[in-house]
Amino acid sequence: MSSAPYWNPFDHAVVDHPDPAYRVLRDDAPVYHNADVGFWAISRFDDVLQAHTDVETFSSARGTTIESSDPDQPFLITKDPPLHTWHRKIVSRVFTPRRIGGLEPFIRAKAAELLDPHVGSAGFDLIEDFSILLPLAVISELIGLPEEIRGDVHHLCDAFAARADGVAIEPEEAGKAMGELMALLSGVVADRRAHPGDDVVSLLIETPVVDDDGNERFLEDHELGARFVELAFAGHETVAKMIPNGVVALAWYPNQRAELAADPTLLPNAVEEMLRWDPPSQYQGRWTTRDVELHGTTIPAEQRVVLITGAATHDERRFDEPELFDVHRHIERHVSLGFGNHLCLGAALARLETRIAFEELLARFPEYDIAPTGVTRAYSSNVRGLGNLPIVV
Repeated sequence: MSSAPYWNPFDHAVVDHPDPAYRVLRDDAPVYHNADVGFWAISRFDDVLQAHTDVETFSSARGTTIESSDPDQPFLITKDPPLHTWHRKIVSRVFTPRRIGGLEPFIRAKAAELLDPHVGSAGFDLIEDFSILLPLAVISELIGLPEEIRGDVHHLCDAFAARADGVAIEPEEAGKAMGELMALLSGVVADRRAHPGDDVVSLLIETPVVDDDGNERFLEDHELGARFVELAFAGHETVAKMIPNGVVALAWYPNQRAELAADPTLLPNAVEEMLRWDPPSQYQGRWTTRDVELHGTTIPAEQRVVLITGAATHDERRFDEPELFDVHRHIERHVSLGFGNHLCLGAALARLETRIAFEELLARFPEYDIAPTGVTRAYSSNVRGLGNLPIVV
């Protein structure tokens, strides 16, 4: 018999072990209401997928987390069409196939640089020594962040996302961190205006956009600052969490790890399974613009609705034996990097970074164990991952 439905993404005990709660939601409360925190949630794969595609009903304009509700936020992820369409069009210039493909030698060299010092050692912290530093270097290289501010960018991103146990609103520290991050990256924009170069910041400054009314203009500094906050945050935080989640999966399934070490051509599909098995982004927030009837329940208009990615990717209605990690699993589609209009702009880069990370990691350390002590979890608004992961090699 199922227990009573309960899900609160700010409850650390739930975040530590989310799958039992997700299973109860999918089976007993596919339309769930948490009146205490103030949100609705949908958890079945088909429902989450449909909500991603219905941007008129499930709006992103009031933020994509539970606590955000300001309709005037400057971020691309919080815009609906038509604003989202032309803002996305200009930022997509950062992620052209040619530009992403050209990063592969840099990513591989950086991974080698980070891993080689640990060859022959007893072990190292997979997160502090590798999974944070690799994507931070890559996104900084891509968008031209000066090396001297990269550490500050990471720490401010962490401070912005961090949530204490049971805290369901953005704490004062998070707002302060976001302000400092905006100021820091707006300073980079101002510097590029004064000293343009051959980099992405200069490219976006100098590229006009045409809105739906046919008006041509250039992005203003506050818009450019917001774009780079998004790129800097999403460009390293998700991959920094995804790599350790995959390392844990392969520690639990050593036979599959041995397969990947012996045959790296299996890694692209393994990356897809990592995204499904423990996605770094556990939910996406939306706002209803009308009443929605689903599974006999009506979600009223003007309500926060959460699309629970972590539950959808373990839905037995879509995936056979979803709790099992299987690098040979055929995944027709999943929602781990969003879907439709809000498909992650950096999805191809995230996949490339993760594939190379595991190619280089398993080439050097085909066998490893998770250390018996020292593992910690990082608690944030909607990103699930570890804070420390010491491994024995």
